Amino acid sequence: MNDYGAELFQGTAWYYSKYRLLYPASLIRYIIDKFSLNGEGCMLDLGCGSGQLALRFQDWFEQIVGVDTEPEMLAEANRLSIENRVDHVKWLYGKAEDLAGDWGALRLTIIAKAFHWMDREAVLEILYNTTIPNGGIAIVDNDQKQEPLTWQLKVDEVVKRWLGKERRAGSSVYVPPTERHEVLVAKSKFINVERHVLPSYVHRWSVETIIGNLYSTSYAARRFFGDQHERFEDELRTALLSLDSEGVFTEEIPVSIITAFKRVECFI
Repeated sequence: MNDYGAELFQGTAWYYSKYRLLYPASLIRYIIDKFSLNGEGCMLDLGCGSGQLALRFQDWFEQIVGVDTEPEMLAEANRLSIENRVDHVKWLYGKAEDLAGDWGALRLTIIAKAFHWMDREAVLEILYNTTIPNGGIAIVDNDQKQEPLTWQLKVDEVVKRWLGKERRAGSSVYVPPTERHEVLVAKSKFINVERHVLPSYVHRWSVETIIGNLYSTSYAARRFFGDQHERFEDELRTALLSLDSEGVFTEEIPVSIITAFKRVECFI
C-alpha cells in the first residue's frame, strides 16, 4: 500500500460536498434489501468524506459512525448532520487500523470510492472482527468498464497539460491496486461475496460542475493550481465549449457494489 501523506484531500471538502454526485436511490434501496435493514444496529461509513451517503441511512440504524482521515471532510460532515438534525451519528478522525475499538459492533460497513486508498487486507480483517454475525460489508464504486467520453478526454488533456501526465495523489503519484476489490474480499474471511452493477443513471454536467468536481478530487485539487487557478478554469472552459457551445455534457453512470457477509457460527 502506498503512503500518499496526510494532505491527500486537503482543501477539497467544500467542493466535495457541493459537486460530488449523490448516489442514486436505487443503491440505497439495494443495500437496505440486501442486508435486511430494519433500524437496528450500527453502520460504519469508512472513508466517509463529507458524510452525505452515511446520512442517507439515518432511518435504518440506531447508530451511524463516519470515519475519515481529512479533518476538513469531517467538519463538513458534522455541519451537514447538524443541518439535517441527525443526532445519532458521530464522526471520527483516523484510519481503521487505529480506531477499531471506537466504533463497537457493526451491522454494516459501507466503503464508497475509498477502498483503493486503504490497506485493504488489513481493513478487511479488522472489519470482520468487529462485524456481528450475519452483518456485512458493501464496497461501492463506479463501474469502470465504459470508455471515456469525448468531453472527459478533453478534461483529462487540459489537466495533464497543467499538472503533468502522472496522476497526483497527496504527496506522491497514484498507483492503482493490482488486484480487484472483489478478489481480495473473496480471499478474506467474509462469505457470500457478490458483485452487482446497478442500472446506469444519467447526469448532465455543466462547465461549472465539471470544474467543481475536479477540485473535489485528490489529483486536481484547486491547491495544485495556486494563484493560476483562474487561468486553468478559463482554458478548460474554452476547451469544453469548443465541444458543446451550450456547455451541457451528459454521462451515463453505472454503479457497482460488492457485498459480503460474516458467517453465522453454528455450535452443535
